[in-house]
Amino acid sequence: MPASAEASMPQRGAPERLDAFMARANAAYYAGRDPFADFVTAPEISQIFGELLGAWCAVVGQGILAGCTGGAGLMLVEAGPGRGTLMVDMVRVLVRVAPHLFATLSVHLIETSPRLRAAQKAALSQSGVSVTWHDGLESVPRGPMILVANEFLDALPIRQFVGEETEWRERFVQDGVFALSDRVEPSELAGRVAEPGEVVEICPVACAFVREVAARLCAEPGVALFIDYGTAVTASGETLQALRDGRPVSPLVEAGTADLTAHVDFEAIAHVAMDAGALCFGPVEQGELLVTLGAVERARALCAAVPDQANTVRTALDRLIAPERMGRLFKALAVMSPAGIAPGLVAPPGFPDGVPYGQKETR
Repeated sequence: MPASAEASMPQRGAPERLDAFMARANAAYYAGRDPFADFVTAPEISQIFGELLGAWCAVVGQGILAGCTGGAGLMLVEAGPGRGTLMVDMVRVLVRVAPHLFATLSVHLIETSPRLRAAQKAALSQSGVSVTWHDGLESVPRGPMILVANEFLDALPIRQFVGEETEWRERFVQDGVFALSDRVEPSELAGRVAEPGEVVEICPVACAFVREVAARLCAEPGVALFIDYGTAVTASGETLQALRDGRPVSPLVEAGTADLTAHVDFEAIAHVAMDAGALCFGPVEQGELLVTLGAVERARALCAAVPDQANTVRTALDRLIAPERMGRLFKALAVMSPAGIAPGLVAPPGFPDGVPYGQKETR
């Protein structure tokens, strides 16, 4: 953002805090547009992504139910399910490799967009599984759960603070440019010295969602898998971006016409989950996760089965796992019930060292 846009609060128009602006813009965007005209997510790039996560769910689901009594059914929950492509691929694998889990499986989709709900309903119409839609996690029934959230947290509204002579000022949006508040002392930045010009982003909504998930996992057995683009450790810097028709545009103009996202702070959400009492594994890079789960071997099998599509399969796999593509920028974090809640669970597949977050330094 040019320095000229970083002015003190103009008097014209009503200032709107950045997270409020972003929430309003994305709500309008997802309600009125087809987001997949503007960006492509991993499940849309290759079936390999969803198939591997389906196999992952099969392994994790067996561990979850191993310690359950009373014949409880397993819930497969997805937050931000897009067109339903990921869920379709996961369910297809579960039917094949874990029919005993599928027999009691119920699918729950957290989605607020009527347009996307309709697409998900059509995609899952032949899946043979019960599907229920929810506006939030709070209405998902209690019980054993696997939750998957792929490119969900990045679209949640962020707040930005700018360092100015050892003080923090918060960014607002006013008349299509950034404006700065008076001096603020956000609790999330307590004790952190502001460097002049330093931009810090926080996402209270993402932290609240992860906290809610972790609290549930501390009451009922389960695992949550978060995959998104972001940083493994908390870092300064501005990451807010907007895409329209696959191209970057200003995130501050024409609210509702572009997809607004920001990098996920995986260190912050891991600490939120652990503070609630859950175990965390990772974050690991998406490329490492998929390769560990068998992405290369699955691609070879697809190439052998459909030779005329081999180049397409290889290109898609490269996009998912190559460090310079999605492989390094995208990361995965698993949040798991503690042993007292889920005695049958072990470290989830794809996290090779098997050591919970925060325990590696003392091992």
